[in-house]
Amino acid sequence: MKIALIITTYNRPDALEAVLSSLANQSVMPFEVLIADDGSNEATRILIEKHLDRYPFKIHHIWQEDRGFRAGAARNRAASRSQSDYFIFIDGDCIAHPHFIQAHRNLAKAHFFLSGNRILLSESFTHQILSQSLPLHHWSYRQWMQARLSGKINRFIPLIRSPFDLARHWAPKRWRGVKTCNLSLFQQDFARVNGFDENYAGWGLEDSDLVIRLIRAGVQHKSARFAAPVFHLWHKDNDRSQLEENKIRLNKLLDGHRIQAELGLDQYL
Repeated sequence: MKIALIITTYNRPDALEAVLSSLANQSVMPFEVLIADDGSNEATRILIEKHLDRYPFKIHHIWQEDRGFRAGAARNRAASRSQSDYFIFIDGDCIAHPHFIQAHRNLAKAHFFLSGNRILLSESFTHQILSQSLPLHHWSYRQWMQARLSGKINRFIPLIRSPFDLARHWAPKRWRGVKTCNLSLFQQDFARVNGFDENYAGWGLEDSDLVIRLIRAGVQHKSARFAAPVFHLWHKDNDRSQLEENKIRLNKLLDGHRIQAELGLDQYL
């Protein structure tokens, strides 16, 4: 199974470099990494070119014009360029646990999407990680526990692997709380719903829209919590001025039966 990591980014090359470093230290390597760039400046391009020959996987930089927050469009563009069977979506400020890809691969199942959880890092700890290039992928449970006790992270529990795999199917139709900073599924299932709906402008709810349509298409929710965590670097809140419009759009979807994205993946194929 060929696995693609699809990473969204926008003008944060230091965080993206930390994410790429975490992917280079995985127990299972991806077939390719596709950077879904939502209009970053030259600093991101220069960083990516520096890393093209450094890592044991192919890196593709898919850039789109900066016209505001358009994460769905960036992800669709990247997905359309992939040659992989399986997609793992993360954000460009989410550092992967060293067994992150392995966990997603082991839990992968046709007609299911996986949703993992995240550990939030404090502002000061984030600055320390990026300025000192701290190798989080080498950290022990003891170090993470110390980080929790000192307030550097918001929780420790997601780092503990759950042995109860049967419980991962407990909520096959749950969509609330699922975030695309840690989500995976087969390429065919993503294409079945025509990917992300790019009608969502600005931050918020394009991931809920995707998951609702997946469930309607028969692609059920399987939990990857306590198996595949990411470490979410601190950042300022995104502009949420268009959130109310997106809520109206999502409520319209909930009131209907639509499965396909109205403005989606097919425009790039």
